[in-house]
Amino acid sequence: MIAYQQVTHPAGHRALLRPVCLGDLRLPSRVVMAPTTRARADNEGLVPTELHAAYYAQRASAGLIVAEGAWVSERAIGFTNVPGLYSDRQEAAWSEVTGLVHALGGRIVAQLWHCGANSHPDHLGGALPSGPSAVNPQEISRTPSGPRETLTPREMTTADIDAAIADYADAAARARRAGFDGVEIAANGTYLIAQFLNRRLNRRGDGYGAHRGRLLLEIVGAVASVWHGRRVGVRLSPYWTDRDVGSRTGGYPYTADAQTLADFDGLVAALGECPVAYLHLRGRAPGAAGDVPDFGEFARYRALFGGPLIANHGFGRETGNAIIEAGAADAVSYSRLFIANPDLVSRFALGHELAVSDRGTHYTGGARGYVDYPIWPAGISHP
Repeated sequence: MIAYQQVTHPAGHRALLRPVCLGDLRLPSRVVMAPTTRARADNEGLVPTELHAAYYAQRASAGLIVAEGAWVSERAIGFTNVPGLYSDRQEAAWSEVTGLVHALGGRIVAQLWHCGANSHPDHLGGALPSGPSAVNPQEISRTPSGPRETLTPREMTTADIDAAIADYADAAARARRAGFDGVEIAANGTYLIAQFLNRRLNRRGDGYGAHRGRLLLEIVGAVASVWHGRRVGVRLSPYWTDRDVGSRTGGYPYTADAQTLADFDGLVAALGECPVAYLHLRGRAPGAAGDVPDFGEFARYRALFGGPLIANHGFGRETGNAIIEAGAADAVSYSRLFIANPDLVSRFALGHELAVSDRGTHYTGGARGYVDYPIWPAGISHP
């Protein structure tokens, strides 16, 4: 018989374990699994496999799973072995994933992804990627033949933009038929929607340049029309400044300067008027252990949005509980911690030690480093 020591914590250390509603999504806890690209769809059709079903089933105890970004069309592809949500085969395979997660009591939403200019002709049958303007985003694209520098993209025409919006709506409809509980629009990072939001990359002279948030708002409208109620989330990253060094052209386009943050103020306020279930915000990391965390950036956008907010980026159990207790977020999402800890919620609840993921297996394919992380306690032998 295995004896477990009961662990007690002050009430504030249980904040992550309280139920919450994000729009029409009712969650038993505030521990959210963040969308995490794992590059396991190693097949010609970019179809989810039994490994995907096992991976998400193992993590069904999360308050909410936001599945890895899925391509909304073949034109959206910009990373190797990432599954899509634009074909009948993909839709059917995702239904196996959602069915298993639901059978285990979980909730799962699909994230909709388009790389835009942050792609490469190797992904697109030799065609140039398209973006808001003919400006090279100065990124590296992971292609089947290895890392490739991005090129100057083709500027999207109005017809291209209309087609992209229709692709998002179609993928949202497929997500609903596949049994997802909702969808999240990936407007974060360095990808298509974020490119339109960026004044250094979006130099258009039309309405999509004069109002750089227009594309996102139109996609939200198209996607929300597929769902009843509030089941559409939006992920943003106004503080995205991962590369501090200048690029070959003399400046990385993603900078969290005062003008960028002011632009996001208006966008987040506009999203608050849309049928959005939640805002998923990637902020600055909360700091090292022992530091007094500053949640000001989350509080700033929470107040402007007015609805539920999921905080993301570098949180642990203590900082996750703290931001909820501070009233700056309603839930917290975790990526790397969920990779190595499929039972993260119970580990948080009981104060158990957390495993560390093997970074070398994050994108390598196969079961190793994907579905072989044990639940706690590991290595206990029975008589």
